[in-house]
Amino acid sequence: MVAQLNNLTTPEIIYPDSDGKPMADNTLQFRWITLIKANLDWLFNQDDQVFVAGDLLWYPVEGNNKKRQAPDIMVVFGRPKEERGSYQQWKENNIAPQVVFEILSPGNTQTEMSRKLLFYERYGVEEYYIYDPNKNELSGLLRGEEGLEIIEDINGWVSPLLGIRFEFAEPELKLYYPNGESFTTYTEERQRAEKLAAKLKELGVNLDEYL
Repeated sequence: MVAQLNNLTTPEIIYPDSDGKPMADNTLQFRWITLIKANLDWLFNQDDQVFVAGDLLWYPVEGNNKKRQAPDIMVVFGRPKEERGSYQQWKENNIAPQVVFEILSPGNTQTEMSRKLLFYERYGVEEYYIYDPNKNELSGLLRGEEGLEIIEDINGWVSPLLGIRFEFAEPELKLYYPNGESFTTYTEERQRAEKLAAKLKELGVNLDEYL
């Protein structure tokens, strides 16, 4: 009997790469998720030890595949830029994502958001930002002595870790790089590049010579 028990093996625990939920519920939410994620990618493009992800499952505890969240955007300082099916913290020098963004949709419930807050507070998030694009409302929390504490005056707030600035505006929130330039979409960035190329052409500069 003892020999038979010794031959038993512990089943391998699977950490799924998907929770079966969509990345976004509507085009507005998706636009904001991709806007913030893409601009943070650009911001930290030259730093190989900053990992930015969107809608990636984060497993903080080895051996528990039920305890997980998939932040709309998360930033991890101290981890390399490489492909992952999920963020399994024990394989990442036990470094938790330090910054998390959640973009709300009408489908988000108070219970769901309370559960996310408890998760992020328990597992080490330093900065947590929640934006409701439908209402143009932003709230933020910063880790203090008693856990994640509400940022009372977030208009003009500069993220301690990211260096980006949040400004209230109509009809929607504005975000700015540390150098003061605003976050832009791919289309806006391309239009800006085309305008710059046109100005250089007017000055007689042929960009093709430098390509």
